[in-house]
Amino acid sequence: MKNSVFSQIKDIRNTSRKLYLSSDEERQVALERIALNLEKDKERIFSENKRDIEEAKESGISKQLLHRLELTENKLSSAIEGLRDLKEIKDPIGRALEKRELDDSLILEKRTYPIGVIGMIFEARPDALIQIAGLALRSGNGIILKGGREAKLTNLALIDSIKRATENLSIGSGWILGLQSREDVSTLLRAEGDVDLIIPRGSNSFVRYCMDNTRIPVLGHSDGICHIYVDSYSDLDRAVNVVIDSKTQYPAACNAVETILVNEKIKEKFVPYLLEKLEKKGVLVHGDRGLSSKLLPLSEDSFITEYLDLEMNLKVVSSLKEAIDHINLYGSHHTDAILTEDMDVAKAFVDSVDSADVFINASTRFADGFRFGLGAEVGISTTKIHARGPVGLDGLVTTKWILNGNGDVVADYAEKRKSFKHRELL
Repeated sequence: MKNSVFSQIKDIRNTSRKLYLSSDEERQVALERIALNLEKDKERIFSENKRDIEEAKESGISKQLLHRLELTENKLSSAIEGLRDLKEIKDPIGRALEKRELDDSLILEKRTYPIGVIGMIFEARPDALIQIAGLALRSGNGIILKGGREAKLTNLALIDSIKRATENLSIGSGWILGLQSREDVSTLLRAEGDVDLIIPRGSNSFVRYCMDNTRIPVLGHSDGICHIYVDSYSDLDRAVNVVIDSKTQYPAACNAVETILVNEKIKEKFVPYLLEKLEKKGVLVHGDRGLSSKLLPLSEDSFITEYLDLEMNLKVVSSLKEAIDHINLYGSHHTDAILTEDMDVAKAFVDSVDSADVFINASTRFADGFRFGLGAEVGISTTKIHARGPVGLDGLVTTKWILNGNGDVVADYAEKRKSFKHRELL
């Protein structure tokens, strides 16, 4: 079985070459075919998802994972809409990022190209599979998908639908491969030379496992420990609305807020008002009980807990500096926000908070590839190399330097017969 999986991974390097070399029009047609096929196959997909959910409930799956596992009509429609949005985004392949005349007839360009083959290991979110496949296709990359075992039947149905949609097109169906077993993960991680990038989406320990057990570059994030700092110069009504949205709009998301930091100058007015609104939404809040008897006690791990549920922390801070220090110490460098009317304070926050996404007067739930206008995302990266924040098409391409000369040789420049112009053309 391991040899079979290795063979399939090796094969995708060659079979995805058609996609790598495809035209913008060919990839747009393929995206539309996939969207149409998913719509046609949706009843079968929903049926398989129902079976996955039943098995997951019997196994005692957590409420958060169960919510992510469920593929609703709305989730599927949104994912299909995302595929069609990708069609309208400018072709990410072949874009000139730099163009420079080194000398007469010696022109240098830096252009974008597909990375090659990407291995994606993700949690029990079937709609994420559609987004990832669409982004891979649009950016010309072969994709190897290993979803959570809880969504096995749903993922099989989705991949089958996607493959059938493109098998008779010029790009074929050899650009996408689905893996099933847990053992396949270790096989994928050892596929150096055949896989160019690993993107894991899961727990902190799982992402660390991937990083420690592969020589393939890894891109991704682990926890979503997101914060909101409510400054003393905040509009309190607006601040409450943003906090409520950030926590309750979809609490199982990695960009849902987990800790609220409140400037002590407004604690008397703001904390009771906020707690009243959170209580109506069923949110449990941990904090200093000296602030309110409604608060649950803080534990040693409260500030490093990703609740992914209607539960969160509240802390009063003395200053902007204390808020920034807290976020940089306990945060996961994912998404953090400030609520303030003072733009000098906002700028200091943006400049000092070391996170992929830093927002001013906006919900942390905006940290999303679709909402950013990227079409979709393969995930949110908290690394600082190559791509950071929501990773869309730009994060799935690399670059080539292309030099167009006319028999030019370095000796002419080394021996001072010629000199460089280095004239920018873009």
